[in-house]
Amino acid sequence: MQLTLWTYEGPPHVGAMRVATAMRELHYVLHAPQGDTYADLLFTMIERLPRRPPVTYTTFQARDLGGDTAELFKTAAREAAERFAPQALLVGASCTAELIQDDPGGLAAALNLPIPVIPLELPAYQRKENWGAAETFYRLVRALAVAPPARAEGRAPSCNILGPAALGFRHRDDLQEIRGLLGRLGIDVNVVAPWGASPADLARLPEADFNVVLYPEIAATAAQFLQRQYGQPFTRTVPIGVQATRAFIAEVATLAKVDATVLLAEEDARATWYSRSVDSTYLTNKRVFVFGDATHALAAARVASSELGLQVVGLGTYSREFARELREAAKGYGVEPLICDDYLEVEAAIAAAQPELVLGTQMERHIAKRLGLPCAVISAPVHVQDFPARHSPQMGFEGANVLFDTWVAPLMMGLEEHLLRMFRDDFEFHEGAAPSHLGRAAVPAAPTPEAAAPAEPAPGQPSTTPWSADAEQELRKIPLFVRGKARRNTERYASERGLASITLETLYEAKAHFSR
Repeated sequence: MQLTLWTYEGPPHVGAMRVATAMRELHYVLHAPQGDTYADLLFTMIERLPRRPPVTYTTFQARDLGGDTAELFKTAAREAAERFAPQALLVGASCTAELIQDDPGGLAAALNLPIPVIPLELPAYQRKENWGAAETFYRLVRALAVAPPARAEGRAPSCNILGPAALGFRHRDDLQEIRGLLGRLGIDVNVVAPWGASPADLARLPEADFNVVLYPEIAATAAQFLQRQYGQPFTRTVPIGVQATRAFIAEVATLAKVDATVLLAEEDARATWYSRSVDSTYLTNKRVFVFGDATHALAAARVASSELGLQVVGLGTYSREFARELREAAKGYGVEPLICDDYLEVEAAIAAAQPELVLGTQMERHIAKRLGLPCAVISAPVHVQDFPARHSPQMGFEGANVLFDTWVAPLMMGLEEHLLRMFRDDFEFHEGAAPSHLGRAAVPAAPTPEAAAPAEPAPGQPSTTPWSADAEQELRKIPLFVRGKARRNTERYASERGLASITLETLYEAKAHFSR
């Protein structure tokens, strides 16, 4: 077991909570000790849900271990069924309670409750959160879905949308965008699950013609079951980016047997226009490092490379269940795949790749800040700020616009900051000049902290060779987003030659050396 400060995924029962919290008329009874009861914190403070998650804990304490903890669970399950009157009950154990082996499924079955009881056996020490969510959703679908009635003649084509869950990255907004696309194709949405669905809704899943899988980490297992059991095909394209959205529309149109020509002709992604403009050449071959869950990491790398002209210099995921797909994608970019859940290993990989932009999770945002790099969040785990009140999808044509704005802005601001530094000695723009809108009589602005102190070395790269003042001044003229690389190369050059200090001439010599 490894002690860690941050983790990309929680234990599998957190995944089960995400499914239960996303649904209606469902309750989750979790056999857990005091200390494992943090569902309220997760969903009400981070996602800012207006309701408590539907989870009841047994919350046994150390003194209870000498007694009958099984009876505690039966009492909690019976009281939860009476108090909340759900259509179905999930029962399981947290990672700590798993060690006492009380068998929540068997105990709940012995109660003979008048509602379906779905037991969850989630191996907490072998699996993690996304797997737990997928397994929970699969168990619910398998237990509750029933054979459909005969299809009515002349009925419009219909589909289920599978995958959106609580604590998902922009799931609410993606769902709105995909519903709009399906509506414009004349396709009815039968059920959305788990988001907003009840157990009764899951019973109706087989009535649809096909399934739209938005997040394979959560919905792929259930979709495969529905295909085997009821002959429902499901989509394989995740509609993130302009190209994938067009491919998704074509795939859905084929499954529904409808014509997508009009919708494809009405594409409203502004990023496509930008890619044809001369300004887009600024992004060409900018180095980008991508890390996140498999769905978003694969999509982000594809969009960055094929739609924005960025160079993918790193690609990784913490979703080990999708390691094969990520390795295959990494081959296409000529990079070594990174499949791990150790944020320190990810930080080392980012530092070694020396990207100009990082696309990752909340963890990569902190890593990028330490390394002085711009970062855009593309995947869970995320912080409260990544659940915006505004509509901000990742999928569909509007999602492509959001990606463009979110990813390009850090690079453009880096250029703007560089230009401001280039003109810091100009008579009008120097640091002591008053703001132009205040007139010449205004009090000069105080010098910035950066102007007052020499530039710091990149984190993890302490300098043992002192820099002269004129070399430091020249270094500040280099754009912010490549300054760290220039500093490291120069210090390496000086170290290899045993130079006592780095002068202006050393900086120029190192530049000439590494540009050969």
